Amino acid sequence: MGTGLDVERRGTVLVLRLNRPHVRNAIDQALASAVASALDELDADDDLRIAVLTGAGGTFCSGMDLKAFARGERVVTHRGFGGITERPPEKPIIAAVEGWALAGGCEMALACDLLVAARDARFGIPEVKRGLVAAAGGLSRLPLALPHPVAMELALTGAPLPADQAHRWGLVNRLVEPGQAFETALELATTIAENAPLALRTSKWIMTRTSGWSGGGWWEEQSARVDEVMASYDATEGATAFAEKRPPRWRGR
Repeated sequence: MGTGLDVERRGTVLVLRLNRPHVRNAIDQALASAVASALDELDADDDLRIAVLTGAGGTFCSGMDLKAFARGERVVTHRGFGGITERPPEKPIIAAVEGWALAGGCEMALACDLLVAARDARFGIPEVKRGLVAAAGGLSRLPLALPHPVAMELALTGAPLPADQAHRWGLVNRLVEPGQAFETALELATTIAENAPLALRTSKWIMTRTSGWSGGGWWEEQSARVDEVMASYDATEGATAFAEKRPPRWRGR
């Protein structure tokens, strides 16, 4: 029996495709573990710079596989629910959403850095309708991505958010025609992957932590990481390539 995850390398881009379409890509133990392992690979492999997470069969992810949960399977790994929500990769990751991103599936999409969605996609955290709470990041990440009243309404009603509204509020980066989410996300990932890998990783690190820094202390928090980038081979290579009017040859150090 497979893990339910298809992993493919497209140059420096790692593609992760949730592939359990018979249950709308619901997360069981094997799939959660496979996602976590793939993201471990992403962070550890210097040849990889970014990932795209998507789903097969016209659905991103419907959340936890309740039948698997009832059997006693764990869907939480060292990276959190679905192998991503508590500890996303250090490198950038883009969610390509078709169809539903529901409950834990929505929280997996929110754990990504950028979202590309089809016009008919839907996002939702309906946990309150089942006596539960969206504790895998939905209640903490949505208020950062949406106006607070909008996020509160979604959390308290459990109603879905259409992709066009999500795009209007800034949650979705690129809104595309149905069936085009993955290819658009891959194009975006390829563009991002052309940039310096150390600078990408550090830029993500700073941006994901800045909201939790208060006062002037965040300058000290980022200084060590920024100094590493400024002293790197890639920083010198970027300036040299610009002066010589040629593409840079990154080394990730």
